[in-house]
Amino acid sequence: MTPPRKGLLLVNLGTPDAPETGAVRRYLREFLSDPRVVDIHPVGRWFLLNFIILPFRSPRSAHAYRTVWMEQGSPLMVYSRALAAAVAERLSGQYEVELAMRYGNPSLPDAVARLRARGVADFAVLPLYPQEAPSSSGSSLARAYEVLAEPWDVPNVRAVPAFHGHPAFLDAFAQVARPVISEARADHVLFSFHGVPERHVRRTDASGSHCLASAGCCDALTDANRHCYRAQCYATARELAKRLELAPEGWSVSFQSRLGRTPWVRPFTDVVLPELAARGVKRLAVMCPSFVADCLETVEEVAIRGREQFLASGGESLTLVPSLNAHPAWVDAVVRLVGESEAVATSSPAAAGGPPVPSRAG
Repeated sequence: MTPPRKGLLLVNLGTPDAPETGAVRRYLREFLSDPRVVDIHPVGRWFLLNFIILPFRSPRSAHAYRTVWMEQGSPLMVYSRALAAAVAERLSGQYEVELAMRYGNPSLPDAVARLRARGVADFAVLPLYPQEAPSSSGSSLARAYEVLAEPWDVPNVRAVPAFHGHPAFLDAFAQVARPVISEARADHVLFSFHGVPERHVRRTDASGSHCLASAGCCDALTDANRHCYRAQCYATARELAKRLELAPEGWSVSFQSRLGRTPWVRPFTDVVLPELAARGVKRLAVMCPSFVADCLETVEEVAIRGREQFLASGGESLTLVPSLNAHPAWVDAVVRLVGESEAVATSSPAAAGGPPVPSRAG
């Protein structure tokens, strides 16, 4: 019997179709209506979205997008498409590859339909988030499973796990960062990760008493915090600092992009930047290892607003280390992640007997 044709879904978060208020409003409505992103009572979420966030945030976000928009589209879209094209070329004859966005376009249903039209009946899903979180990898996988389960005959599906500690991911980011940090003559490296609400972290605590209970709760990955987003971020930073041969006092971690008044994981990037300048850091390099493609959060939030804040606080320069985008080392890493995931799946009892069980990210 001929084996089913294989497809690979590369899934990123999403981006508006245009840097205009209407397009941004549509994108934010879909994004922030997701109960895995804003996990409050549906009535409260609806009120917050329609009376506070959309009327005020949409015009501001549209302006921000205009400052980073490229000729071919938003940075996230441009770099994600380039990655998908490079991976498709590398996996030609093995996988049909499609890029999908959790919110906006190209949508997951459209990407799945294109793969099905090419005869794909065996799917690998790779959420493009190094660290796992319910609001990113969790939501993307849940939606992918929902879409893939719509037909009467459900295809084989497997998820490529989160890769925050995978050597190929870490080596690729270090390869990108090393010359940039050297050229900038940085005297400190800040690893700035996307933030999440504290309650999201606590809900992943297997022990119920570890996460955020002490200052050192993320100093090591344990059974209690193995699926904790914050702990995975610190683990990524430690491994990158090791590869970049940074002194213990030469790097730190922070979290950006918080929304609303609910408590989010700390320390905050916009608080850390002036603190570093006050400590005497003059030439700062910032890496954003929760993003594999440059986007609004890296280019506008860090390289534009963050730089302005750091310089106004007494710093001399802030250099954003580019994300992985479609760097050849990252393309190699994606191919390796997919290959290793397939090897594990084909050697598992599910592959040998009953129906496959999608693996949890992480």
